[in-house]
Amino acid sequence: MRIKGLIILLFVTVVFSACGDYQRLLKSRDPEEKYQAALRYFNNKQYVKSQTLLDDVSSYYKGTERSEDILAYLARSYMGQKSYESATDYYQAYIRNYPKGKYAAEAYFQVGHCQYLDSPDARLDQGITRKAIDAFTQFVELYPESPYAEQAYQEMSEMYDKLALKELKSAQLYYNLGSYLGNNYLSCEIVSKNALRNYPSNKYQEDFSWLILQAKYQQMVNSFEDKKLERARDAQDEYYNFTTEYPTSKHRKEADKMMVQIRKITKE
Repeated sequence: MRIKGLIILLFVTVVFSACGDYQRLLKSRDPEEKYQAALRYFNNKQYVKSQTLLDDVSSYYKGTERSEDILAYLARSYMGQKSYESATDYYQAYIRNYPKGKYAAEAYFQVGHCQYLDSPDARLDQGITRKAIDAFTQFVELYPESPYAEQAYQEMSEMYDKLALKELKSAQLYYNLGSYLGNNYLSCEIVSKNALRNYPSNKYQEDFSWLILQAKYQQMVNSFEDKKLERARDAQDEYYNFTTEYPTSKHRKEADKMMVQIRKITKE
């Protein structure tokens, strides 16, 4: 019990000592001491303390060589706090002030990475997702050999998939609305085709293609007699496109059943 009590006492002493040292630093008028302490706090992953001290000395070192380091470490400190919007602002400030600086490659990458981390669910507005793609595109153009390039391509691919997923949900909604207040099947078809054109490598390509076939089939089923043959041939072409591209699709049996009905109209 005595040993346990001594350990607790030692711990409390260390904690209060550390807190006291930080409070002393906040009141210090020595910018160099604050700067060096900020780096130590950063290396110890105490990012709030690091950021606070760096903010304190940033105006003192403005226009000096150290200003570049301070901007970079401020951005990193906000990253450590998972405050991605603030980190983005500081990395962008670094790029504006030091477009070819020693941390430039990191800054260009991290702008995209911060926005990638801040990108919302696919059901929400994807403005920041598009910004992430633009930032990554600029980064890989400037630094194609960077160690960050592979990660940038991977995260960019994920962002394209998220944009495609948003379009997929929209297309599915149109399909589910069917003929309610208009030809929503046509809208489903248009959204799906645009998504395949705009995001050619997305991982939902089969889903879009299946929706297009379903939409064309439903337009055939629900059409007037004078349009039925034309739409049946259109659905037939889409069936061949789908089954050629995805011969082992989980939707193949259902697609084949559609084709039976299509042939009754085309007489083929």
